[in-house]
Amino acid sequence: MTSSTYALLVIPVFAAILGAIAAVYARPTPAVVSGVQHLAAGVVFAAAAAEVLPDLMHYKAPIATLVGGVIGVGVMLGIMQAERRWEGPIGMAATTAVDLLVDGLILGLGFIAGAKAGVLLTVALTLEVLFLGLTVADAFGGARARLRSVVATALLVMALPLGAVLASPISHLPDPVVAGFLAFGLVALLYLVTEELLVEAHERPDRPWVTALFFVGFLAVLLLDQAIG
Repeated sequence: MTSSTYALLVIPVFAAILGAIAAVYARPTPAVVSGVQHLAAGVVFAAAAAEVLPDLMHYKAPIATLVGGVIGVGVMLGIMQAERRWEGPIGMAATTAVDLLVDGLILGLGFIAGAKAGVLLTVALTLEVLFLGLTVADAFGGARARLRSVVATALLVMALPLGAVLASPISHLPDPVVAGFLAFGLVALLYLVTEELLVEAHERPDRPWVTALFFVGFLAVLLLDQAIG
């Protein structure tokens, strides 16, 4: 990855810290949180469909795609089970760190697929970690322990750029191996949309404008993709 790529990794890190600060000083209303989740889900889904999927299909490696996809399903289901078993701030911190490491790996894979894919995934994951910062800070005490909440969030979110850096050597591997990793990333992105962002968003009261934000995010990425060319 280039120096400009590393610079982009700072954006989601700051987004998570911003989310933590918002949680401890002025927590958004449930409708706003749900709206951000719908918007993020639309952006992530469009980035997966417009960039990662076409690049994966380009490799024409069905066996590697199957293996990478199956591993992706297993990893995401494992994270889900861990989140259900480990309760409290420490358990949440552990599962969040693993989740962010996977997100970083996905982001790194996006840049391997192409600069445009990396930029779109940066936008998508920035929205996701913004909400994640809200959740983590609240779990560590929120307004009752402001400094601890923000510092804990800042430390955890460093797992994301670490994951992106770990993905860098993958671009030098044989094409079937790269295809397997892209399949892994695609499955993880779809899991993020269907089993995390939208599920959690629907736990709050839905309003028409909140639901519409999913399609706003989706269409915005498609338009941005065409504008970049």
